[in-house]
Amino acid sequence: MRGAYLALVIVPSLLRTCVAQSGTLGLQDGFLSFNTSTFDIQLVKDSQTLYSLKTSSGNSSGFDFIPADVMAQRQSNQNYHLGDLTFRARVVGSPVWTSGDTSIQRRDLTPIAPTGDTLAAANLSPTLPSASLLNVTRRWVLNDGDLQLLFDITNSQKEAVEIGSLGAPLEFNNIFTGRNAAQTNKLCSLFDPYIGQDAGYVQVTPLLGTLPPLLVLPVGKSPLEGWRFLPESTSTSLGYQSQTFEGLYEWQFHTLAYAQNEWKNVTPWNAPSSATLQPGETRTYGLRFVLAPSIREIEDALHSAGHPVAAGIPGYILPSDQSGKLFLSFPSPVKSLSVSPPGALSWAKNSDAQSSEWVGYTISGHTWGRSRLTVTYADDTVQTVHYYVTKPAGQAIADLGNFLTTDSWFDDPSDPFSRSPSVISYDREVNAVVKDDPRAWIPGLSDEAGAGSWLAASIKQFAQPNAAEVAKMEQFVNKTLWGSVQNYDGSVKKAVYFYQPNLVTNYDYPSSIFWGNWWSWNEAASYATDRAYDYVHVIAAYWSLYRVARNYPSLVKTHTWEWYLNQAVMTVASMTNGRVGYASDGLMEETVIRYLLDDLYREGLTANATLVEGRMRARENAWAGERYPFGSEMAWDSTGQEGVFAWATYFNDTTTALNALNSILAYQPSVPHWGYNGNARRYWDNVYGGKLQRIERQIHHYGSGLNAIPLISQFRATPTDFYLLRVGFAGLSGPLSNIDQGGFAAASFHSFADTLKWDGYSGDYGPNFVGHALEMGTYVVDHPSFGWQAFGGNVLSTSPTVKVQTLDSLRRRVFIAPIGAWLTLDAGAFSEVDLDLAKKSVKLTIAAATPGVPNAAPAPNARLVVQNTALNGLGLLKPTSGLRQDAGAWVIPFKDGEASVTLML
Repeated sequence: MRGAYLALVIVPSLLRTCVAQSGTLGLQDGFLSFNTSTFDIQLVKDSQTLYSLKTSSGNSSGFDFIPADVMAQRQSNQNYHLGDLTFRARVVGSPVWTSGDTSIQRRDLTPIAPTGDTLAAANLSPTLPSASLLNVTRRWVLNDGDLQLLFDITNSQKEAVEIGSLGAPLEFNNIFTGRNAAQTNKLCSLFDPYIGQDAGYVQVTPLLGTLPPLLVLPVGKSPLEGWRFLPESTSTSLGYQSQTFEGLYEWQFHTLAYAQNEWKNVTPWNAPSSATLQPGETRTYGLRFVLAPSIREIEDALHSAGHPVAAGIPGYILPSDQSGKLFLSFPSPVKSLSVSPPGALSWAKNSDAQSSEWVGYTISGHTWGRSRLTVTYADDTVQTVHYYVTKPAGQAIADLGNFLTTDSWFDDPSDPFSRSPSVISYDREVNAVVKDDPRAWIPGLSDEAGAGSWLAASIKQFAQPNAAEVAKMEQFVNKTLWGSVQNYDGSVKKAVYFYQPNLVTNYDYPSSIFWGNWWSWNEAASYATDRAYDYVHVIAAYWSLYRVARNYPSLVKTHTWEWYLNQAVMTVASMTNGRVGYASDGLMEETVIRYLLDDLYREGLTANATLVEGRMRARENAWAGERYPFGSEMAWDSTGQEGVFAWATYFNDTTTALNALNSILAYQPSVPHWGYNGNARRYWDNVYGGKLQRIERQIHHYGSGLNAIPLISQFRATPTDFYLLRVGFAGLSGPLSNIDQGGFAAASFHSFADTLKWDGYSGDYGPNFVGHALEMGTYVVDHPSFGWQAFGGNVLSTSPTVKVQTLDSLRRRVFIAPIGAWLTLDAGAFSEVDLDLAKKSVKLTIAAATPGVPNAAPAPNARLVVQNTALNGLGLLKPTSGLRQDAGAWVIPFKDGEASVTLML
């Protein structure tokens, strides 16, 4: 549930009485200014915390990574700034940790006269507890042109002291509060970690996606062991931990004291550590700040900085039947590898790397769930790479479909809200459907968080049809979607559930639920039909069943494929009739309308195609006149870019398409961690769709799957841009990790270090799976650094031909990058691809149903669509044997459940 409720997104922060700002930072006493070849730097004179870090005019437009323009609203005690330090320490042998935090009680520091390469320095004792076990000196240093922040930690006691936690808070300008779209996009940035120990780093990317990103790297032995959210007051004017200000995090060098306390019930990302200092001993920890030329060149900047680099193919979410590849680059050779839990992964060196700069390993996954691969280099540098192993991808989505149409199936004819039969929201923590929730949409079958389950179940039939599941989805569409969720005039309700006891006197609303919040809608509010986002879910359900009815006709009993197609068009028309809110915004999963339009043309339904195209053109014409046409219900969002890109590319608006693509690159990172790799920025949706409701960086919420669509689509148009492939495929893989061993799919994973678990609600997982289903495939590339690789499959051989086993979840798509060939199956499942570049031929082996998935419905014929998406002048592959075409698809008969076809240029 999103933007009509923007004012309420910021509750409780902005609607409370704001706490007065009492300035203790020292802004009134001025600043210390320094200039380097890379940055223009300002420190607050009294606190020596970072006030401004601008790229120098010679590097870019003077972008400031620090929120200097609102620092006057962040000058109180307990507001964290870059240069602060937190710690927990104890005398060795004591069970009690004592804390230090330089933000708690600020006092003016006595500066230390700088010498050598030191720009500014001060002892932090005045702003630490008087009984602090540690003496800390902070130095800002310019070392070989790099700005560094160093902390000299000294044991000031007569006994050994153990440091159980040590953290450096990071403050960057992710504050959108009070800004319009232009200001937010021009001034703000987002930051994400690679929690990789000595190889860890933080990347800070300006929202435009075109400016140089900042990299925060460790100095010496200063590992990024943990990543902790920093609590601040939520009652200030900027709305800390709200939809317009996610909040700040700290780089943790040691985490044992938290692992023993707040995190004791979770498995942290890295093994917790502490450090022991003998009396008088000093250890220095530090960070350095490096500018990368562009987002795509972050790894090049890491190489140049002498930092360890890891590149995983297809990423770090690894189905157990696929072979992953991991390439490592670091001046010091690899000494050893190990894994936790033991046996979760195995590895073997390979010879795929095309130069000595990289060393390659083939990775196999054995234990479902999270695992941590630890790489130790000869110089004792430690790097951790975080994997998530799933079931074989085809089986994982088979489990999903089964779970949704059994455990999540709601069948109660007496239900007063007309929700039966349906696939309804599910609570994994109590293993029951969610029949009641104060947020009316969650049990009300609409909005992303209420439609999510039936949306996933519908699109799963397009991806991998199952006869029993299709039968239930036909029941749902005929009895509940059409006539209850969707009115007979084509309008779509915001929910079918409501809180109004006088209207449903026989319904037992749980007394344990508080019904006094705005989201406990009455009937009139639930039955409103003014939210365009809700319509797209309905369109997707109809389109999915059209695809089933068209290509697997024996599976459908209730309606023809023409009926489903007409229903989808009618819903588009209703959504864009001028009376539905947000229809002019980019909408979640609306790429499905682009697929719908293509199908209308393929079927020769020109009138309907003209209607849909005309409505979409009107929307895109408006976007073409805007620099930031990514509006939504929220102040800033990562939902509109997908739809804007889809129609900008369709109507050849390259400027708008590129703006959308760059925007996505700014908030969808590539890092060696399954949770953050390809994970588009989302942080408020748990408030509206989760069981655990809080503002936090979400892992693989629907932003991952949906924002991957433009990235992977653009890769098919520019198939040498391997960065797009890596990030896009990672985003498409994200929704696989949400599916547990029983088939339940959670809305997202909680990233806070004290939680690290999947949310209990299915929530709004559905749009995430739509992104996965629309674009997942096997992508075959000849990479300049890593040779022949298959994202979504295994390369079986490379000579004399390139032979690839397709192992992605759908087995419906293959992209052969060197020739730009995009091969898709409307029916059937790819099992093998054999590429002969010398002969310019491709041999396809196709099965009637997904191999290894017993209940996948067999196709009567394979239906193959061939495209060239790269505009490379090579033309289209064509079958060498005589095959007929139907609606743009080559019809290939099966013999004993298998077929093969050879295509040539």
